[in-house]
Amino acid sequence: MTKLNLYLVRHGQTYFNIYNKLQGWSNSPLTTRGKDNARQAGERLQNVHFTGAFCSDTTRAMETIQTILDMNKAGSVQQPVTAPYFREEFYGSYEGTNMDLAWYNAGAPHGLNNFHDIVTEHSIGTAKDWLKAADPFHDAENNQEYWERVDKGIALIRDAGLPDDSNVLWVSHGNTLLSLVERFGGGKYDVTVRPANGSLTRLLLTDDDIQVVSYNQ
Repeated sequence: MTKLNLYLVRHGQTYFNIYNKLQGWSNSPLTTRGKDNARQAGERLQNVHFTGAFCSDTTRAMETIQTILDMNKAGSVQQPVTAPYFREEFYGSYEGTNMDLAWYNAGAPHGLNNFHDIVTEHSIGTAKDWLKAADPFHDAENNQEYWERVDKGIALIRDAGLPDDSNVLWVSHGNTLLSLVERFGGGKYDVTVRPANGSLTRLLLTDDDIQVVSYNQ
């Protein structure tokens, strides 16, 4: 059985993060602080040897992961594999919308007014389903559509032929990190708390399972 040690870093802060806007497949540049987030993650991980590196094809993820790899001193892989499978949730017509307004529109028909309450009473998966229902174009990904895509990314890592017990860098996104922790964390973590930009979450990936080792550190 192959075992891979996944080091998931949330991308550095972007302008949409500052403006409290939903940022899924849309993209905004890293701020000065966001670039510092990437460098701080690079310093933290500079002595970890990464056999593989993966991220979405969004510039915020690619810039963050390349900064980390460029700062690495442990002979790690120099270039990441990028793929749309690793993108954040697609928010449809709510892309770029104020987050509070979007989640109010998703939850209000069900008596819940914000993301925190939806997740507390139901789940992040339910939040995805309700946002798709609230999207006038119904283009936002529901929970099933989201995981069908992201699971292809996980399969891409599993099938990459990396040696057993390899360390793998994966620069990811806020809602995706929350979704992974909700699905595989066994209820041990508070998924109403968003991971910080540049924070580290660690997973253990095997042939048929994923375990959360730590979250948002």
